[in-house]
Amino acid sequence: MPLLPVPSHEGVLAVHLLGLVQFEATLGLQEQQIYELSGRNDLNGTLFLCEHPPVISMGREASRNHLLLDDEELSHWELPVRWVARGGGAFCHAPGQLAIYLQLPLDRLKLGLTQYRELFETAVLAACLELKIPAKRHLQETGIWTRGGQLGYFGAGVKSWVSCQGMFLNVSIEPKWLQVTQTNPEGTASTSMQSLRLDPVRMPQVRESLIRHIAGHFGYAVTDLSTGHPLLRRTRQRIPRIGSSHPT
Repeated sequence: MPLLPVPSHEGVLAVHLLGLVQFEATLGLQEQQIYELSGRNDLNGTLFLCEHPPVISMGREASRNHLLLDDEELSHWELPVRWVARGGGAFCHAPGQLAIYLQLPLDRLKLGLTQYRELFETAVLAACLELKIPAKRHLQETGIWTRGGQLGYFGAGVKSWVSCQGMFLNVSIEPKWLQVTQTNPEGTASTSMQSLRLDPVRMPQVRESLIRHIAGHFGYAVTDLSTGHPLLRRTRQRIPRIGSSHPT
């Protein structure tokens, strides 16, 4: 039976384009949104789109064995490791990977966890296909896949029946950052949209397509778009430069 989008409703999806932002800062923003959305009675939701300085996040299915760098190498690469209350394994985040944090009142939208994941993945897949990226979903595995490897990772959580965390889509991330964790089952490689196209992949174009398809799949006819967030403080961080080869 084909998966049906959520019927159109009167809720508003607030979309925040955050740019390059610290991973920990987005955790705080999401906690604030969970508190706010769980105390409401409407169908409003929030979508944060951002990139992160290099960091490894570890979900509930992650273990230290999924890290392909030892402690000395992690320190040398200035690559912090953060444990997060979400599904999924070990994901390495870096500029060029788009973090898609979707916070919705699942109970009021009458969505179960499986339906939420399937709608989320289907919306991201639709954006990939629209951008001429030959991607697909796997019935056995979460995320977005291509012949070249995994393109998007699903790692969501739910608190007070409000979804948090979400998906991470490799747009133009440097390949070296995809070699520091064992993200995929049975050693399957990770890839990026840029690796699958000869023409440059523009992040604004990816964001626009994702916003449209995510809003449509979850029944939001109205979106409220803004840049930044009033609770987000801008800081400077040096992006470490590392060699392109994988450490031995």
